[in-house]
Amino acid sequence: MASRLAGRFRGFLPVVVDVETGGFDAEHDALLEIGAVLLAMDGEGFLHPHASVHVNVAPFPGAHLDPRALEVTGIDPDNPLRGAVDERIALEQAFQPVRVAIRSHGCQRAVLVGHNAHFDLGFINAAVKRTGNKRNPFHPFSCFDTATLAGLAYGQTVLSKAVQASGRDFDAHAAHAALYDAERTAALFCDITNRWHRLEMLERDQVGQRL
Repeated sequence: MASRLAGRFRGFLPVVVDVETGGFDAEHDALLEIGAVLLAMDGEGFLHPHASVHVNVAPFPGAHLDPRALEVTGIDPDNPLRGAVDERIALEQAFQPVRVAIRSHGCQRAVLVGHNAHFDLGFINAAVKRTGNKRNPFHPFSCFDTATLAGLAYGQTVLSKAVQASGRDFDAHAAHAALYDAERTAALFCDITNRWHRLEMLERDQVGQRL
C-alpha cells in the first residue's frame, strides 16, 4: 500500500544524498564518501529526517585525486582508520536501506535530493556504471535540487547560507563531510517542503471559512 509520502511526490521516494570526492570529474575523480538521509512523513503531512547512512569509499583503481579537493574535504584516502570499502560494496551499503524504504512506502523509485544535485547524482551514476550495479534505486536523471529550492524560498543558493536563512545552525568546521552535509541538506529540504505545506493548509482553511 502506498504511503502518504509516496502520494506527495508522485510515487517517488526523496532521499537526500551528499558525496565527497577527489575532484569534479565523475568519470575520473575518486568517490570518497557517501552520506544519505531517509525521510518520513507524519500524520499531518510534514516531512522529517528519519534515518541516515554513511559509507567511506576506497578510490577505484586508477582514480584521480586532486590535492585541492582533498584539502577542502580534509580526507586522507590512505588513512586505514577510515574503514573504506570498494565502490561495489559501498554502493550496496548505501542502496540497500533505500530499497527497503521504497518498498515500505509503496514507492516506485527513489529520487536523489541534493544541493547542486546533479553533481552528486553524476558521481553515483558513474560508480554504478563502473561497478556494473544492477540494483540502483535512484532515478538516473531526475533529482530535487535544494540550491534551486532555497533560491526560491530564501534567496540563498549556498548551502550554509540557505540553512541559516531557514533558521537553523550550520557548523562550517563540520562541512564537507558527506553525512553532515546530507543531514543539513535534508533539514533544508524538509523546511522548504513543510513551509509550502503550511501555506497549503492555511489556504484550505481560509477557503473553508469563506464557504
